[in-house]
Amino acid sequence: MNETYTRMLETANIYLRPVEKEDMDLIYRALQNPEIRRLTGAKNIATKPQLEQYFERINSDNNRVDFTICLKENNEVIGDIALMNISQSNRSAVTRIAISKEAYFGKGYGTEAMKLMLDYAFGVLNLHRVQLDVYSYNERAIKSYEKVGFKVEGRIRDELYYNHQYHDSIIMGILEDEYRMLNGR
Repeated sequence: MNETYTRMLETANIYLRPVEKEDMDLIYRALQNPEIRRLTGAKNIATKPQLEQYFERINSDNNRVDFTICLKENNEVIGDIALMNISQSNRSAVTRIAISKEAYFGKGYGTEAMKLMLDYAFGVLNLHRVQLDVYSYNERAIKSYEKVGFKVEGRIRDELYYNHQYHDSIIMGILEDEYRMLNGR
């Protein structure tokens, strides 16, 4: 990956940078993987032109911020993370994350990326609340979110029909004071 990209936020292992058009190839390849589609609840595989339209749409949306998750050691893009539906008047947003390569599942990169995103949300954007939805069968993600301070706030029963079964959506949220207390800020 080109090292001239702006590293917006970083830890010892990863950094976040703005999503670029060429990152759509990684998302396209990730959507070919049945396990990644299952974890995200994606039922359709987007075409490359659809992903290009998606990139244009997210790039022009002033109520969201999208980053790619990159390894510091080799600049490899391993996923993406976003804050969406940013409301300055309510000081709130919704977040989502995807690690796009199974080789990097369970290595803590998602947890690191989410901590960086929450630092950005609470420290730069001055938000008060960040929320996410996760499917009940994605236990690894739920544990990761709890590790950074998200709390289960509710459950939408049978929201997703996938592989001949209904699955609940778990609503989780974190408030700025909870995050600051956990991280000594």
